[in-house]
Amino acid sequence: MSSVIGDVDANIEKVKKLVAENLKSSTDVLILPEVWTVGWSCSHFRQTAQDLFNGSVSEFLSAIAKSYNMNVIGGSFITKQGDNYYNTCPVFDKSGRLICSYSKMHLYSYYGCDEEKYVSTGESPVIVELDGVNFGLSICYDIRFPELYRAYAKAGADILVNCAAWGSKKPVPWEMMTKSRAIENQCYMAALTQSGYIENGEYNLGQSRIIDYKGDEISSIMDGEGIISADIFLDLMYDFRKKSPVLNDIKDNYEVKILCVKY
Repeated sequence: MSSVIGDVDANIEKVKKLVAENLKSSTDVLILPEVWTVGWSCSHFRQTAQDLFNGSVSEFLSAIAKSYNMNVIGGSFITKQGDNYYNTCPVFDKSGRLICSYSKMHLYSYYGCDEEKYVSTGESPVIVELDGVNFGLSICYDIRFPELYRAYAKAGADILVNCAAWGSKKPVPWEMMTKSRAIENQCYMAALTQSGYIENGEYNLGQSRIIDYKGDEISSIMDGEGIISADIFLDLMYDFRKKSPVLNDIKDNYEVKILCVKY
């Protein structure tokens, strides 16, 4: 989706319409992009922040989860927790209950972006179990840190999720890194990013993909707004892992030895 900058109410209505017009029946999990509530505009983060448990965003996400009888990984929105602000991904079960949240661990503050000035760093990775399936949560810039996804794989992740608002000038890193995280961890990957104009001449990439455990793209949208979907066959993934048990070959220690050769 292409968020309306700084307008939470308008973006709630947009998601409501997109879901009503495009959602497949019997959907188990709906995933939204990063900061869909306000768009990628750091200057709007704090002024639109809400409480994680009480506010129009959580109320809306809870309502659609309950209404469509599906789990919702709610992309992210800016939460105020005490004196701190976080870029937070909430997760709701089919009954509309908030069951966990993940706050972005790596904050993007380069090339004119200043996320770290407005939000604090999340403390830890989070795996959430939805209907017996383990989802490893991440947000945008987290994708550049493979250690996070390896930790998820070691902890039993089945599906890796990255909710993003990725800039249009970096299409190759987005495609390569999302596919690499799936391949190297033998997990499915749902990687979605906002589309459309941001502000100040900047655009979102708008390329969202569902990638299988071998790195093959099984569903995608390359432009505009909409919903992509795919059926996930975990038994095939588990069978593939048995036939090619790459994760068993991970070493406990990769300490580098620096050798000085004197001549």
